[in-house]
Amino acid sequence: MASSPTPVVLITAGSAGLGAATVRLFAKHGYRVVINYNANAQRAEALCAELGGDGHVTIQANLGSRDDVERLVREAYAQMGRLDVVFSNGGWTRFSDTTSLDDNAVEADWDRAFAMNVKSHLWLLQAARPHLDETEGAFVTTSSITGLQGMGSSLAYSATKAAQLHMVRGLATMVAPKIRVNSVSPGLLQTEWAERFSEEQKEAHREKTKLKRFVAVEDVAAQVLSLATSKSMTGANIIIDAGYTL
Repeated sequence: MASSPTPVVLITAGSAGLGAATVRLFAKHGYRVVINYNANAQRAEALCAELGGDGHVTIQANLGSRDDVERLVREAYAQMGRLDVVFSNGGWTRFSDTTSLDDNAVEADWDRAFAMNVKSHLWLLQAARPHLDETEGAFVTTSSITGLQGMGSSLAYSATKAAQLHMVRGLATMVAPKIRVNSVSPGLLQTEWAERFSEEQKEAHREKTKLKRFVAVEDVAAQVLSLATSKSMTGANIIIDAGYTL
């Protein structure tokens, strides 16, 4: 299709939580949005309808599959005619007993965590690179403060998030000068993800933050937009944790 001058953002895991907040913000700022989802088509379609207009689409894809990631980019470009920003927001963990070595040595957990938290971002950038080259676009990933601290919901999660952050710096050198690659690392967000923590655990997290508050998904979404539009940042990781790691 012929390319429209209106910029396009592809947001993976975009139907809920941080993804949905970022979808809404980019649409508000004039972007046409491609909302990727894995299983909940109804939720993705409802979000797409909420945005209004005819310029937004939903595309199902399993981010753990390289073939699916490549298909996602093909379909997004075919339907939209361009890609200006990719927000690679997918991730996975199995909440484990973080005091138990045995519970954190499950091979299937490590394989899936590495596929989702590291390789999915690599495959997505590789597939999107020709289109982002055309627009001198931006690629932003969602990491986590657990990638800096050494422990989070599981050892596999924190280790693969650390690998993701290291990879982002390398990717930024590989796709420069036309494409910028950055990450955001949020603290605990009050999304479906956080429902697996007890109220006591969540309150302990809030109390440890210097600002005595949880991170708002809207604040993280705003940082993604800032990274997408800045022409001067690449290879950076922005920590948004209300001072938790200070």
